[in-house]
Amino acid sequence: MFRKSVVTDGTATGQGPDAENCNGKEVGIKKKSRVPGVMIIQFIETLPDGKSHPDFTRKPIALTIQEGKFAFFKAIVTGDPQPTVTWSRNNGDVSDTSRYQTKYDPISNEHTFEMPNVMPDQADTYKCFAINEYGQATVTVVLNVIEVGYKKKNPPQQATEAIGGNFKTVLKRKSKIRPKSEQPQRKEGEIDPKFWELLLSADKKDYESICAEFGVTDFRWMLKKLNEMKKEREEEQAMFVKNLSNLKPIRVNADGSASFEIDMDLIDASSTIFLYKDGEMVPYTKELGDKMKHTLKQVGRKYTFSMRDLLPDDAGLYQLDVNDVTMFSTDFKIPMVDFLVKIQEVKAIEREDAVFECVLSNPFSKTLWFGKNLPLEQGEKYDIEVSEDKLIHRLVVKDCMVVDKGIYSVCAGIKSCNAWLVVEADKDAQKGKKSARKTTRAGGSGVDLQKVAQEQQAKLEKERGERKEQIKAAKEAAAAAPPPESPPAPSVAEPQEPKDPQPSKPEAPPVVEVASIGHSAKEAGSGERLDQPLADSGEPGITCGLSDIYALRGKPAELTVKMSIDSDGAWFKDGEKLKSGAGITITKDGTSHTLAIRSCQDDDNGVYRFVSGDLSTQGKVTVGDVPEFDPDDLHKFSKPVIVRVGQNAAFKMPFPPQESLVVSWFKDGTEIKDGGGVKIVREPNHSRLLLRDCLRTDAGEIKIQLKNPFGAVEATSRLIVLDRPGPPEGPVETVETTSSMIEIKWKPPKDDGGSAVTNYIIESEQVGKGLWTKLGDVSADKTSIRDRNVTHGKKYNYRIYAENPEGLSDALETADSIMAGIMILSGPPGAPKVVSASKTCIKLTWTPPEDNRGVPIIGYQVEKRKKDTNQWIALNAVNEPIEDVNYAVKDVTEGTEYEFRVSAINESGPGDLSPPSAMVCAKNPNMRPCFKDPEDFIVIRAGNSARVKICYEAEPPPQITWLKDDEPISPWIQIINTEGMSQLVIPSSKRSDSAIYTIVAKNSVGEASFDIEVRVTDEPKIPGPVELEQTVQGKVVVSWAPSPDQELDDRLYYVVSQYDSNTRVWKNIADRLFTNTYTANNILPGIEYHFRIYAKNDMGLSDPSQSPTWGVNSNRVPVTTNGVNSTGVSFERPPSILVPLKVHTPPKGYQLYMTCAVRGCPTPTVSWYLNGVCINSDNNYYITNSFGVCSLYILRVRSIDSGEYKVVAVNCLGKAECSTKLVVKD
Repeated sequence: MFRKSVVTDGTATGQGPDAENCNGKEVGIKKKSRVPGVMIIQFIETLPDGKSHPDFTRKPIALTIQEGKFAFFKAIVTGDPQPTVTWSRNNGDVSDTSRYQTKYDPISNEHTFEMPNVMPDQADTYKCFAINEYGQATVTVVLNVIEVGYKKKNPPQQATEAIGGNFKTVLKRKSKIRPKSEQPQRKEGEIDPKFWELLLSADKKDYESICAEFGVTDFRWMLKKLNEMKKEREEEQAMFVKNLSNLKPIRVNADGSASFEIDMDLIDASSTIFLYKDGEMVPYTKELGDKMKHTLKQVGRKYTFSMRDLLPDDAGLYQLDVNDVTMFSTDFKIPMVDFLVKIQEVKAIEREDAVFECVLSNPFSKTLWFGKNLPLEQGEKYDIEVSEDKLIHRLVVKDCMVVDKGIYSVCAGIKSCNAWLVVEADKDAQKGKKSARKTTRAGGSGVDLQKVAQEQQAKLEKERGERKEQIKAAKEAAAAAPPPESPPAPSVAEPQEPKDPQPSKPEAPPVVEVASIGHSAKEAGSGERLDQPLADSGEPGITCGLSDIYALRGKPAELTVKMSIDSDGAWFKDGEKLKSGAGITITKDGTSHTLAIRSCQDDDNGVYRFVSGDLSTQGKVTVGDVPEFDPDDLHKFSKPVIVRVGQNAAFKMPFPPQESLVVSWFKDGTEIKDGGGVKIVREPNHSRLLLRDCLRTDAGEIKIQLKNPFGAVEATSRLIVLDRPGPPEGPVETVETTSSMIEIKWKPPKDDGGSAVTNYIIESEQVGKGLWTKLGDVSADKTSIRDRNVTHGKKYNYRIYAENPEGLSDALETADSIMAGIMILSGPPGAPKVVSASKTCIKLTWTPPEDNRGVPIIGYQVEKRKKDTNQWIALNAVNEPIEDVNYAVKDVTEGTEYEFRVSAINESGPGDLSPPSAMVCAKNPNMRPCFKDPEDFIVIRAGNSARVKICYEAEPPPQITWLKDDEPISPWIQIINTEGMSQLVIPSSKRSDSAIYTIVAKNSVGEASFDIEVRVTDEPKIPGPVELEQTVQGKVVVSWAPSPDQELDDRLYYVVSQYDSNTRVWKNIADRLFTNTYTANNILPGIEYHFRIYAKNDMGLSDPSQSPTWGVNSNRVPVTTNGVNSTGVSFERPPSILVPLKVHTPPKGYQLYMTCAVRGCPTPTVSWYLNGVCINSDNNYYITNSFGVCSLYILRVRSIDSGEYKVVAVNCLGKAECSTKLVVKD
């Protein structure tokens, strides 16, 4: 059921299509359109069948366009009867056809409103009306025109009206935050609209700071009104946005730009997005990139607005609107700060901490640190430190690794500086092992930052003092001016003193301030009134004024004012004069005036003013209580929290909601900050602490503190983190060792893992076996054990584990092996003897020791010493003994002399050393040169480089000589000699380089030589013409002219190929012919023959030389008739079967041959059939025809091969066939 209502069209007078008739009002039914933003009014309650009111299926889209471009709006409407479409604008008419043109396309049903060469004065809100006899549909659309040469002070032209005018006609393109030039004078107590815009987009944790900034103290009222505004704003946003999330406030980036982000899903992708700064529209670009200051980037549903070239003027409130609804507001504050000392380049070693330091010109609470263009936060990897005066800022990069190398930067406001972090590898670290964490720090600024900060602090103090003096002098000058007539005596209302015409409005807690403009709370606490001149002799003055105080509820409070001379005065509270009584006592003692409140209550809150003549001072009294905990919650919180290592620990403490409450968490007396593995959540009525992935070091006292201006209260709990115990304390001490027993002892672990150690588990291993076995376990009160399962002379290792309910600790191992009994070492082996020596290896042998002293020998250790040195070097470790009495020493240097000695190894270790061997030199023995696997024949293609490699062995190195045909080689032939090899290189070989090359190697021992035949050749040229001649029946003599290369290449020979018309296949009939003739045999009459002659050498075949055709009637040998006339004979005949097929009955799986003989001229074509189907192309049958003998072969007969087989021979003269049956036996 539709609700009837009186609908007022929002069109200005004269703008509607029938304005002269309807006068702006109609009675109708408001209908909802499927398209957001369309308003429909139905004129009658019930529509006739088949009729409908107008509606938009496509509404015009808001447009922002540059001046001089072609602007247009398009709309598609529906309705029966066809609606009439008209256009209008809020501020102006659209009757000028040179500037406004209306078109309609009946094919696409589109209504178009065009504005050629759009101008700035055409920027406005336009309306499109669709009307028929049953209703009207209206939609509005905004046109923004960007002027050429656009400046910030000249925003896109929009319709404006006075602030107090009719807001319905004000363009919706105006931001709710008006520009400073348009802001009205706010009344006293009125809140800046900027306050609500910031709260609507802020997180809950930021509410308190925003309220403090704007002086709002009534949080309950604020939260109530904020919830109402949020609900209203969300309803407006739902018209254009499906989802809104991830609102990130504006912040400065590492590259010096500033940006804010928002995730939103637009209902209509063509919706227009506007950006405002302090209420003024800001132009931005999506395409021009760096050519404009402001940029919008869209990636999926994420929108990022950024601005570059930051200036102090860029500070302000930024708002993001979609069409006419604000989506996000963020305040950009730019502090006036600069760098006195910038961060410097740091060079650190792996696993060392790196430090970047800087000093600012003004105190700044939090700077932004970036590493490789990524923001850095306090945590396990980074420490961000700020000095107490907030001038020195420091970044510590902990446990530097190579991946941490890069550029690091710090931003303070819009100022930034950067420097490199260079991480060098730790040269002292063992290869393949991670080095230990270092305790040293690298980097720093290189100057005394504390001294710079103190000098800057003194400079700032001096500037503040100068400003105070200027204020003081100005007020003294104002006081020295002739005073106006005295005001009437103070009444109930607050007096209007001429000296204090505008007393400052008291600030909300927790800030403690004097109620005077331009002075700090610290100065107010000193008891001096800086806003009144000091009294000269004989004139009254205030020497100690009032200041803001916080009083505990139910406790007394006192306000005191001291005058320079004895004078009277009056006390006022919130403008009302006070008298003694009702809990308040006013006393005067000489120049001291005191107001005492016996028991402070909520009614005592207010601003107290003391007035004496033209002088006055005031202060605010705030009554409250010290924070407190509920006893049950306190008892619950005091119970310790017990978790295991790796688990999360959570603490929660409820408390009553209070204003100006500061909640802090402490661990072992040190305040815990949010970040890294710590998460602190603050809600109005409770706070939670979450410690993620707890370690043993996280155990300790956990304390929460609630603090407000009236005092502080604390609650204490304890965190117990359970884990496996630490390893027992070493070293492992040997109490006693005998041939049958080893006794060891140790100390308890320093860390029991949070629960007591229950017992110790001990394992043992005999050295060399690598097998650990459990020796036993002992109770926690006993830290020693005896091992009786030992063998005399053997060494043993031990490891001890501590155990508690959480598990086993890491093991404590013995540093050195412990021997059972005393050490028994073997006697010396025989002196080593040299078996052979070369430049890379010296082979040794020796004899076992004569006396092994009753202990078996398990191997030997060999040592070497260079001549003229005293250092003996072991060639193998004791735990890797040489089991044989032979050893090849390969770690030698050619030409160096060595001597060797050997010791025998048993279970006790290496024994006595043998006498040293004779001195031996690491060099090859003298030998006559010899060549290793040389090639004696090499073929090279002409034009290629030729390389002849010959490897040899000789000692001493021989002298190498090359010869060509026993003559010295040409100078342009290169000879390359290296150790053990010689090369002969011909850069570009020619046929003339073919020769016998001889290498001669000669040294002091002897001489050797070797011959290599090098043949430089190319592919042979084609042989000459071919001639055929028949001298005897059945034989043809083939002769040809030689190839031009025959005289140049003695290895050239010929190959003859033959082709006949019967087989139609080329085949070689002669090879390796060194003559120029060949007799071809078996030449049959009636068959055509062709011959090819190839020349061949080491490089391959030449192209063939073709012979003339030897055919049926050509090149015959003439036959003498001796006078007898001969008659022609014809050999042509139809096909006939000479030998028919036979019947076959093979067993299954056997092979089968089936043959027959056929003749005919011309040669007939033979086909095979099985049961009437041709099987010539069947791969299961192998069919051949050799000179009329036709064969069929089956490798393994199958049952399906049974049937009637038939052979059919056909030529041009006739056909012949024969058949048989094949029966396959199972």
